[in-house]
This record gives sequence, structure tokens and C-alpha cells, in this order.
Amino acid sequence: MDSYLLSLLQLCDSNLPTGAFSHSFGLETYIQNEQVSSKMTFAQWLEVYVREQLVHSDGLALRLAYEALSREQWEPLWILDRMITVQSMARESREGGIRMGQRMAQLGMELYSIPALAVYHEHVKSKIAYGHPAIVFAIIAHHLGVPKPTAILSYLYSCTASLIQNGVRGIPLGQTEGQRLFQELQPHLIRATEKIEQLDEDEFGVTPPGIELSQMKHERLHVRLFMS
Repeated sequence: MDSYLLSLLQLCDSNLPTGAFSHSFGLETYIQNEQVSSKMTFAQWLEVYVREQLVHSDGLALRLAYEALSREQWEPLWILDRMITVQSMARESREGGIRMGQRMAQLGMELYSIPALAVYHEHVKSKIAYGHPAIVFAIIAHHLGVPKPTAILSYLYSCTASLIQNGVRGIPLGQTEGQRLFQELQPHLIRATEKIEQLDEDEFGVTPPGIELSQMKHERLHVRLFMS
């Protein structure tokens, strides 16, 4: 049995207190505009979000960070940290990612003894780095010996599971519908993982304008359940 499995399940658990339950990353804007109002329209939104945003931002950043760690190179981590932070144009989403990354780093420090994470955490505390969950996840997964494709797929699972949970609350949908939706999304996550493994570095940061604009507009909504 793989020794990393239980630790990986813990890292992906929706109960991990990173604050992901507070963020919709633009979904709430679509809900209030009645563009996402059912399981079908939510599924369409999720597919685009995974394929067009997660793949080219968090997913690719995680892969590149994992590869840098395998080469025992530190500098790429600081570059990735800055790139994934500054390329997020929507303030709420950018700040949400920073808060989640810093919280995950703190939890990782309390659970594991990982030199790379200690250095990253110190850079964040010293304001040399911002902190991002994709990079923290890569550091912990690499330390645990999780194979790179499994680490990427697990991170995509964690992100989409949180979004589905928040969508169930915000649309709202029944819990069973949410589980059906996640089951239907699984092939898309596998294809997304395969795509991430094939991307060039210069494809980092590609973002669909509709989702990015919805993230910007969110802070001006009159009533909000989520922080982003």
C-alpha cells in the first residue's frame, strides 16, 4: 500500500481549514446573474473553469513547482509564487489565494517537517513571497513521495470539490445532485491532468476573460455569501 495515501487524503479533505469554503472565485457572480442556476449550467461553468483557468494557472504552477523540487532548485518557486499571484487580476481572488496558501503553509508546518516548506513559509513571513496553495500543495506532495500526475489530479479534485460544495450552497442544489455532478466531472479532471503535463511554460496564466471579469465584478455585488 502506498505510504502517502492517508496523508494525501487528509491534504485533499474539504475539512482542511484553509478557508476554501469562503470563496467561489467568480461563481457567485454567475449565480446572481442567473447564468448558473441548475446542475446543468453549473456543470458547464465548472468544465470551463477547470479547462481554461485551473489548468493554466494552479495546475501548471503545481507541475512546475514539483519539477523544480525534483531538481532541487529553489529559485523557480519564488518566480512561480510571484507569477501566479500577480497574474490574478481580480483583487478578491488574488487575496483569497494568498490567504488560503498562507493557511495551508502554516498547517503544513504544524503537520510535517519539510525543509522546503520551512523556507517558503519564512519567505512568506518576510514578505519575500506571497504564498499560494498550489505551490504549498506541490511542496507537501513532493515530500510525501506522491507521484507528480497523482499530485496534480488530487489538487484539481480538491479545488473542484470545494467549488461544488460552495455551488450546492449558493445555487442552491441538493447534496445528491452535487455528488452526481462531481462524478460526471471526473473524466474532465483526468483530461485536465493530462493536458497540464503537456503544457509549455509559456502557456502559464491563460485565463478566460468571462471568468476573470466575473471575479472582478463580485466585489460590487449587493449581497454575497462568499468572499470572492
